[in-house]
Amino acid sequence: MRRIRRWLPGFLLVSPSLVLVGIFVYGFLGWNVRVSTTSWRGFAPVYDFVGLDNFTTLWSDPIWWRDVRHLAVFTVVFILGAMLVGFTLALLLERGVVAEGLFRGVYLFPMAISFIATAIIWRGLLDNGVGENTSGLNKVFSAIGLGALQSDWHKSDSDFAIASIALPAGWALSGYIMALFLAGMRGVPEELREAARVDGAGEFRVFWHVVRPMLWPVVMSSIVILAHICLKTFDLMYAIDQRSPRIETPALYMFTSVFPGGFYARGATIATVLVAGIALIIIPYIWYTMRAERRR
Repeated sequence: MRRIRRWLPGFLLVSPSLVLVGIFVYGFLGWNVRVSTTSWRGFAPVYDFVGLDNFTTLWSDPIWWRDVRHLAVFTVVFILGAMLVGFTLALLLERGVVAEGLFRGVYLFPMAISFIATAIIWRGLLDNGVGENTSGLNKVFSAIGLGALQSDWHKSDSDFAIASIALPAGWALSGYIMALFLAGMRGVPEELREAARVDGAGEFRVFWHVVRPMLWPVVMSSIVILAHICLKTFDLMYAIDQRSPRIETPALYMFTSVFPGGFYARGATIATVLVAGIALIIIPYIWYTMRAERRR
């Protein structure tokens, strides 16, 4: 009875949220899985059962595999770029600079902008014009004598098109990664650094042998966060170049399948695969962190 009295008030407090999450998150996820096993096409709902036919059809769809390749390229470039820029900014701020609060605000500001607004800004910056018609980054490169760096950006016929989309995505999220790394660096006790310095270690060795090992949780968290953002991002690509096959990803394929096309079963199938992909990323991370906490 005492145990019930202890946890009952807290349970009653969070129960409305649990009910809403159960209905509007997990309930809709279950409904989406149900739709993925139907032949629903068009506005009239169809709730027949076709088993895994939609998944096998998707697996043999060349557009799906093209978009998966795009997603892989985008994920690698985006994560590496955002991690590198975020870590560098955090390292510079951790050393101590004048007006650090101002710099933190400036670096974090892009994260407050929606991906739609970010896409509108970068659509002009990634203009692929040449000569007098050029603008954006190409015009900057031409003005400073670096014309060799001019590119077709997202209009390219190679995988560089989707890789160039990592520029606006990295610009938006690098400040957030910087904040994570900066918090991790400043969470290292100063006593450990001083002990290493007393033992004769220089600043590089202090960072490499004392600070770096303690940043591993930050690195893992950053990778998980950025990876799941990659899987579900479609608004950035859609706003930069609507329905361009050069920069289409599975999330955008899902969106265009459902709303303009009316292929609800296909869209639900893609959504189910994306949810499974996100689960494969997040669940092992949660298991790892819980196991690490228990060891402590």
